[in-house]
Amino acid sequence: MTRLGTVSLFVLCTLLASPAGGQDAAPPGRITVFAAASLSDAFRELAQGEPVRFNFAGSQQLALQLEQGARADVFASSDQRWMDYVLEKKLAGGEPRVFAHNVLVVIVPKTNPGRIHRLEDLAKRGVKLVVGAEAVPVGKYTREAIENLANQPGFPLEYSSKVLGNVVSQEENVKSVVAKVQLGEADAGFVYWSDVTREVSRYLTVLEIPKDANVLASYPIVVVAGGDTAAARSFVDRVTGAEGKRVLAKHGLIPAGSTP
Repeated sequence: MTRLGTVSLFVLCTLLASPAGGQDAAPPGRITVFAAASLSDAFRELAQGEPVRFNFAGSQQLALQLEQGARADVFASSDQRWMDYVLEKKLAGGEPRVFAHNVLVVIVPKTNPGRIHRLEDLAKRGVKLVVGAEAVPVGKYTREAIENLANQPGFPLEYSSKVLGNVVSQEENVKSVVAKVQLGEADAGFVYWSDVTREVSRYLTVLEIPKDANVLASYPIVVVAGGDTAAARSFVDRVTGAEGKRVLAKHGLIPAGSTP
């Protein structure tokens, strides 16, 4: 048993429909990058014109796929917890490097059926809230932020328990949270700031979380053991270099070394 404890059943079930040990090897010169779903837009832009194949999903899904034998050359997580899991399983071919950060926001549909105008309203009875599951990095960060908000002046008593009591769905990655709110299937959701893209922003209203109550998400990246080491290191260098910083910032992430 690792320090992560028993992994939720829903996480394990996702492996049945995910790339695993029987996955075909990538063609020569092509690398496979397993990356957190919140990195999809930035990483696709960074890989334009390059022979890179992506698998975007929740960090917990990707780490478990690697453990089950899925082939990859690079792993980029949206929290340290699942990077530590990969390290404990001896699946990394080097030392991880934190290359970006992110912060949380609350999104509501433009139509605002739940009449949510401030963060305190998330505790109102009947609000339909969607969040990431606890095993998912955004879900863990969300619960930390809710606890932090509960300690802010002016927030109602038992804010944390009331907000969590309004959760109607727990998603396996942050993109699913965005989609449910965008489609009006929920009154509100906690997501990363970088997920409020130009394409979805016209359907959403954003409520920012005060800096002293927010959570700074960290994104580590590592070369996977047994992969195409040279090509994988080249991709990692691009992500962590000047071009990577520019592209990450363009897509709403905070490059490592920048001020949040």
